[in-house]
Amino acid sequence: MSNKVILIVEDEVGIRELIQLFLQKKGYHVLTAKDGTEALPIVESQKIDIILLDIEMPGSNGFEVCEQIRQQTKAPVVFVSCKKETADRIKGLKVGGDDFITKPFDFHELEARIQAILRRNQWLDTEKMMTSIIRYGDLQIDTDRCELYVKGKQIQLFHKEFQLLLLMARHPNQVWTVEQLYDHIWGFHSEGTAQTVKVHISNLRRKLEKDPANPQYIKTVRGFGYKFMTTTVS
Repeated sequence: MSNKVILIVEDEVGIRELIQLFLQKKGYHVLTAKDGTEALPIVESQKIDIILLDIEMPGSNGFEVCEQIRQQTKAPVVFVSCKKETADRIKGLKVGGDDFITKPFDFHELEARIQAILRRNQWLDTEKMMTSIIRYGDLQIDTDRCELYVKGKQIQLFHKEFQLLLLMARHPNQVWTVEQLYDHIWGFHSEGTAQTVKVHISNLRRKLEKDPANPQYIKTVRGFGYKFMTTTVS
């Protein structure tokens, strides 16, 4: 893991240094920033594998910084925060976050989440090598560029949204439970498992479906989960 770069964005010096020391001992290359003003130039100038982002910071909060980060990179963002409310978790996912861990946390749990995200990214790279273009009806998925087009118009997806879409599109008509989708994409069980998947499915439907309330592609299978439906494969 020594070649993986992690950026910690945390305004509390003690917490920032503890996380940095722990991850460095685990072999990661760690960069730090005390707020979004310091973090954004780092994201712009360097290749970052994972960003650990606090929410309550001076100036722009973590949600606002995440939205700015998403304009520069698709690197996974893990919110690290004292906030425990479900609404905060949902907001974090909606602005482009990939995971959410609350303070205080066990450092080994943090490392497990980081490793899970890195495994998911490695899986995505393998999936991308299979076929560069996937087409279903009006949808075109460019796996090389991690881009989605609907009727020729590019639709912006967050990193986890694209991974979720790609997984289901690779296996059309297969029924996935919420737990299976979470394991494949996030790779680590938590209290927010069902809500996390639900939020991402809702976001995908809103972005790719003509009528999100009556979806053509991502169907709910009552009592089981979801499946990607299509009758046209090329």
